[in-house]
Amino acid sequence: MRALRILLIVVVILGGLFVIADRVAVNFAEGEAADRLKTTENLSATPDVSIKGFPFLTQVVGGSLDDIEVGITDYEAAAGNGAEKIRIDDLRADMRGVEFSGDYSSATATSATGTATIAYAELLKTAKSEPTQVAPGVTAHVVGLSDGGNGKIKVTVEATVLGTKLPEPVSVLSSVTVIDGDTVRVKADGLPKFGGVEIAESRVRAITDFQQKIDGLPGGIQLDKVQAAPDGVEITVKGSNVRLAG
Repeated sequence: MRALRILLIVVVILGGLFVIADRVAVNFAEGEAADRLKTTENLSATPDVSIKGFPFLTQVVGGSLDDIEVGITDYEAAAGNGAEKIRIDDLRADMRGVEFSGDYSSATATSATGTATIAYAELLKTAKSEPTQVAPGVTAHVVGLSDGGNGKIKVTVEATVLGTKLPEPVSVLSSVTVIDGDTVRVKADGLPKFGGVEIAESRVRAITDFQQKIDGLPGGIQLDKVQAAPDGVEITVKGSNVRLAG
């Protein structure tokens, strides 16, 4: 019995040491991965990297990690023009089946899913915010975007008719969708009226409808779905063979 107790104590101690070593190793790996991702994606701040699954060390021996969560607070994506950027808030991605090279210089995830938010102020940069003629004597421009409820965006438009600004801006509810995996499209469900003046639909939509391209997301992930929310447009992203480093 005494020998059995001693054996159990040794097993417990060795098990505890293994857990400690495993946690130390995973913390070190998370820091290294965060630094490498910061360099690869040219980020201004170090991202959050969390390696899931236990034990970590046996995953390393196998050359593949089950699940890695990545968080980037502010990410500047390309907006379709090399000189322009659009800020994406709180980008969170869950990378699964991450395989890495023997020297850890490269890592690729089999699949990835995630979420992020684009503030209305950022999306507004794409809309026509400068007065544009939509009919003889009538100019209009978008002055605000907000949550319209039920997944819709409320697009607020200010108009001037024959040199007189309308006393109240007009608004329209718009649907927001993803097209081609890299573009957010805002399209009015109906058409606003500008002081009773009849204006061609195409001219009105030139103001109310717009698109925002979002390119160059980390690792090549793409837009999947999008909907309006209180603080901005919430998007989901997905990807396969997503490059984390190298």
